[in-house]
Amino acid sequence: MRDGAPVPLRLGGREFVAGRPAVMGVINRTPDSFYDRGTTFAFDAALRAADTAVQRGADIIDVGGVKAGYGEHVTAGEEARRTVPFIAELRARHPDVVISADTWRAEVASECAEAGADLINDTWAGADPDLARVAAEYDVGLVCSHSGGLAPRTDPHRVAYTDVVADVAATVTGLAERAVELGVGADRVVIDPTHDFGKNTYHSLELTRRLAELTATGWPVLVAVSNKDFIGETLDAAVTDRLAGTLATLAVSAWEGARVFRVHDVAAARRALDTVTRLGATETGNGGV
Repeated sequence: MRDGAPVPLRLGGREFVAGRPAVMGVINRTPDSFYDRGTTFAFDAALRAADTAVQRGADIIDVGGVKAGYGEHVTAGEEARRTVPFIAELRARHPDVVISADTWRAEVASECAEAGADLINDTWAGADPDLARVAAEYDVGLVCSHSGGLAPRTDPHRVAYTDVVADVAATVTGLAERAVELGVGADRVVIDPTHDFGKNTYHSLELTRRLAELTATGWPVLVAVSNKDFIGETLDAAVTDRLAGTLATLAVSAWEGARVFRVHDVAAARRALDTVTRLGATETGNGGV
C-alpha cells in the first residue's frame, strides 16, 4: 500500500494537486440512465450538456455508454458507437478538458483512447483484466474501483463485510499497484471506493465517514456519490430530490481529502467544493480574514 503525502495527478497534460478539487461532469450516452432518463442520449443533446458542464467549471467530462445497473443488454460494438464518435468530437471542441471513458471493457477503452480519452473510468473493479493494459499502452489514466466481487451491471444481495473500508482499501490499492506494474504511470492512477456498488446504504455511509483512511494511502481518491441510492435512502428522497444530500456528502469527502468528484450538477458542485477549499485555506492561516 502506498503511504505518504498526496502526490499530483496528471491527466491529459493537466496536473491536479491536493487542495484543489477536480469536478468530473457526467454525460450518459444511454437511453435509460437512472438519473437523467436519456436526456443526453442524443448526440447533439450530449454535446450541449458537455459544453454547459465545461462552461460551469468541469475539469473532466466522463462519457458512458452503458447504464450501470440492470437494463437492456448493450454489446461492446453498440457501447463504442455511443461513446467513441462523441469523445472524438468532444476532444475537438474542448482540447484542454480531460475526457474520461466510463467503461469496463478493454476493447471499448482502446477505441475511446484512440479517439482522445485521457482516463479510463472502470467502475467494475477490473472485471476485464486487460483494461489496465490498455491504459498502459495508451499512457492514459485509470480509475481503480471496488464492487465487492460483483460482475458488471449486477446489484448486491445481502452483502456483508467484516470491515467495508478495509476491504475497499485492500482492493483498490491492490488494483492500483497492479496497474503500475503493468506500465500505467503512478501519477495517472485514481482509486474509487465506488459507493453503492456491491454495498448497502450503511456501507456507503461508513465509507464517507472514514474516507480519510483511503486518502491516507497517497493515491488520489475519486468520489462518485451524485444522487445515489444511499443518499436517497438516508433522506427518504427521490432521485430528483437528492442535491442537498449530494452536496453535503461531497463537502465531507473534500474535507477528508478526496480529489476528484463525479457529479451531475457541475455548477452546484463547483460552488460547494470551492467553499470547502476556502474554508481549508482559512483554517491553515492562508486565507486571511
